[in-house]
Amino acid sequence: MYLVVIGWMYVVLMMSVAEATNTTGSVLGAIVTFFLYGLLPVILVVYLMRTPARRKEIKAREAAEHQAQMARLAANAEPEATPSIDPDAGGHATGAAEDGGVAPVRKEV
Repeated sequence: MYLVVIGWMYVVLMMSVAEATNTTGSVLGAIVTFFLYGLLPVILVVYLMRTPARRKEIKAREAAEHQAQMARLAANAEPEATPSIDPDAGGHATGAAEDGGVAPVRKEV
């Protein structure tokens, strides 16, 4: 994949050089050519092509953390309470609304 990226960047660099050295071209045109035809599309393509690898790395890291947590729990006779990320994962019932907590709706006189 990186070989294609290197090849495309070479082609775009040569396009930019041709734009800058042409009698009707300009350096600003060469810079715009380099960024719009080369750098921005290559960054986007590399980011999209690396998505599966990033997902795999995240899943491997989560699995390693889960195994480490299970090993800690197995080593301790009394497991320690781990804080929950999800606020509703505590297993407790939600609290009822307090009396007078909500202002009554009245009609204007």
